[in-house]
Amino acid sequence: MLEDSLVCVIKAIYSFSVEPFMELSKKKIEAFQRKVLIWYAKHKRDLPWRKTTDPYRIVVSEVMLQQTQVDRVVKYYRNFLAKYPTLSDLAGAEKVELLKMWQGLGYNNRVLRLQQMALEIVKKGGFPESYEELIELPGIGPYTARAVHAFA
Repeated sequence: MLEDSLVCVIKAIYSFSVEPFMELSKKKIEAFQRKVLIWYAKHKRDLPWRKTTDPYRIVVSEVMLQQTQVDRVVKYYRNFLAKYPTLSDLAGAEKVELLKMWQGLGYNNRVLRLQQMALEIVKKGGFPESYEELIELPGIGPYTARAVHAFA
């Protein structure tokens, strides 16, 4: 399971095939995994989106983090989710209010696509589970689809 997650994260970060890595021995893969986990335990930052497996909250963080510094996103993320805690809340939001909440993050089309995504998911009755379904949503590219698939 951890191996699958790391492969998914590597694909998300580098957006390339990891087939050459699969030729590594299980022992080398496990050693690499241990090193990554040890490094992470020592250096990780306490970020609110790391404390959830809710795909909605993860996609909100991923979209906010596009071309925006992490420290700036934390406050916006908390405020945004306080006002729009569910997909339905986001889907039903007034565009003017959404843009007001997003002010300061830049690239306002991100929040508008995020709302389009919410409308589509609510209409379909639930968050997609596969990468192939995620990539079809408005505003979701390969990296974001892989991140949501890996962390949700």
